Amino acid sequence: MKAESFKKGLRDGIPIGLGYFAVSFAFGMMAVQGGLTIWQAGLISLTNLTSAGQFAGLEIIFAQGTYWEMALTQLVINLRYCLMSFSLSQKLRRDVPWAHRYLVAFGVTDEIFGVSASQPGKVHPFYNYGVMCLAIPGWTIGTVIGAFSGSVLPDFIMSALSVAIYGMFLAVIVPPAKKNRSVLAVVIAAMAVSCLFAWVPVLQQVSSGFVIIIITLLVAGIAAFIAPVEEA
Repeated sequence: MKAESFKKGLRDGIPIGLGYFAVSFAFGMMAVQGGLTIWQAGLISLTNLTSAGQFAGLEIIFAQGTYWEMALTQLVINLRYCLMSFSLSQKLRRDVPWAHRYLVAFGVTDEIFGVSASQPGKVHPFYNYGVMCLAIPGWTIGTVIGAFSGSVLPDFIMSALSVAIYGMFLAVIVPPAKKNRSVLAVVIAAMAVSCLFAWVPVLQQVSSGFVIIIITLLVAGIAAFIAPVEEA
């Protein structure tokens, strides 16, 4: 069971690891250009695993902000991972030890959560370990190589790399949406509400971190009420 779950996690982690490798180039280059060393940039990626949080953290570091500013910013931006962890904890068997739960929680990202939540039935912790074994090195190594690259790569390549993460999101969303109309409706509803926050002047003032949380609670809550998933 452990070996099979781990191997499946490795297979599902290949596109995530490759996508992270490409996207983290930009973070590594930005970190070094702002004054951090290559190894500092790599250590940040190894211990954080949050693209939005890391980019926001860089801006605070460059502006010589306080620890309180850093802590509050990371709390707001990454608060969505609490919701993902709550959901993912329901996918694990009840007899899974706390040590495994903490290790799985360390690797909760948008993409890893997406592939884990889409698995039928309960998820074995070793499935997540398999995904993490490719996702974490992909994000960290990409950061280090991007830091080494510096300003060598032309701008058009950097623009292309920045689109890679959206491709990963599509790869996570499209397959379950094609199989389940309820999932498709949730995706469309989330996109519609997201557009409101992007276009309505008053809603534009809400931070991106809280936007994700509001959309998640609103759309997922309505979907759970209208089309609840029956437990076996």
